[in-house]
Amino acid sequence: MPTTLHSPHLHDRFQALDQFLAEHQPLWKPRPFTALRLDWEATYPELAAHLRQCSLADAEADLDPQSLPAPFPQLAAQALQLSSVGELPDTGLPPAGHRLDVNVPGRKWQQIEAFSRRLGFAQQTRHWLDWCSGKGHLGRRLLQPDQQLTCLEYDPALVEAGQALSDHHHLPASHIRQDVMTAGSAEHLGGEKSVVALHACGELHVQLLRLASQHGCRHIAVAPCCYNRIHGKHYQPLSTAAQRSPLALTLIDLALPLSEAVTAGARVRHQRDRSMARRLGFDLLQREQRQRDEYLSTPSLPIAWLDKPFEQYCRELAELRQVPLSGNPDWAALEAAGWQRLAEVRNLERVRNLFRRPLELWLVLDRALFLEEQGYRVSLGSFCDYSLTPRNLLLLAERNR
Repeated sequence: MPTTLHSPHLHDRFQALDQFLAEHQPLWKPRPFTALRLDWEATYPELAAHLRQCSLADAEADLDPQSLPAPFPQLAAQALQLSSVGELPDTGLPPAGHRLDVNVPGRKWQQIEAFSRRLGFAQQTRHWLDWCSGKGHLGRRLLQPDQQLTCLEYDPALVEAGQALSDHHHLPASHIRQDVMTAGSAEHLGGEKSVVALHACGELHVQLLRLASQHGCRHIAVAPCCYNRIHGKHYQPLSTAAQRSPLALTLIDLALPLSEAVTAGARVRHQRDRSMARRLGFDLLQREQRQRDEYLSTPSLPIAWLDKPFEQYCRELAELRQVPLSGNPDWAALEAAGWQRLAEVRNLERVRNLFRRPLELWLVLDRALFLEEQGYRVSLGSFCDYSLTPRNLLLLAERNR
C-alpha cells in the first residue's frame, strides 16, 4: 500500500527519481510526434519493432506491460514504484453549507470537496487565503465558524460574482482583484494566513510558494498544475537538491506530465486523433516538398479545419507555413500514412509516458523540498482518485513553531 511522503523522507525519494529520470533521458526527452526515428530504437530494436506494428486501438488499451519486450516491463515496474504515493487522510470536514455547490460543475465540486477534506494541520486555521480563487468556491467550502476568508483573483467579473455569492451566503469573505504576479499580492500574506490553491498554473503557484514562505504563512496547501506555464524556456529549480540535478528541463519536457487527458469524451478524443493524423500526414508532405527531414511546427487550427477535404487542408496549411507545393502529391496515400503514423506515434509514446508520473512527482518534490528549506513541515500525497483529475497531488506545509 503506497504511503504519503513526509519530512524528512522527501529527499530520499527525490534523489531516487532524479537518478531514474537522468539515466533514462534518451527514452523520454525525444518526441515521437516530431521525429520519424528515435535514437533509442537502435538500442532496443525488438521493443521498437513491436510498438511500430501495434494498432491505434492497442495504444488506447490498458495493456499489461509484461506483454511488451524488454526493457518496457522493468521500466514500468520501476516507474510505478518510484512514483507511488498514498492518499492523504480524510480530516472529516463538516458537510458543505446549504446550496454552496450551486452553479459549480460537478467534477469541479468533487475536486474541491476532496481537496478540502485533506487539509490536516496541527495548528488551527484562522484566516483562509484562496489564491487565484476564481469565484472563491474552494475558500467558501473551507470556511468554518470563527474563520475569515480572503480571495485573490485577477478577473474583475469573477471577483464581483464571487463577492455576490459570499454575501448571499452571509459569509465573512473579501474578494479582491489582484494580479498575484505583482508585488502587491504580498500585502495579503502574513503569519495568520492559511494559503490554498487548487490547480493554480505554473508560475502562479510558484509565486505563492515563494511569497507565502517568505512572509511566514501558517499553512500552505497547493495542488500544482501546468508546470510548463513559466517565464523563460527552461525550468528554474526551487530547491537546493533540484538545483544540483543533472536534469535541464525544457518547456516540452515540462508538458510531459500534462499529456494525458483522462476526462476527455469520445467525440473530443476522435477530433484530437483526426487532427493529429492530419498534422502527421502534412508533416510527411512538407518533409518531401522542402527536401528537409525535420519537423515543421504548425499553429493551433480551428476545429472547422477538420471538415475540409484533406487536400484543401494541406494546401491551406502549406500556404500558412509558406511551404511551396509542386508536383502531384498522392493525397489519399498521404492521408492514410498520417493515420498509420498516428498509430506508430501513440505506441512509441507508451515508452515516453512511463516517465510522465515520475517527472511530475520530481517537480512536486522540488516544491516540497523548497518549503522544507524555508522552515516548514511538509506532507505530500494524493487528494483524490486519478480518474477525477490526473493533477491529484497535494502539497501540505505547516510552519514549524
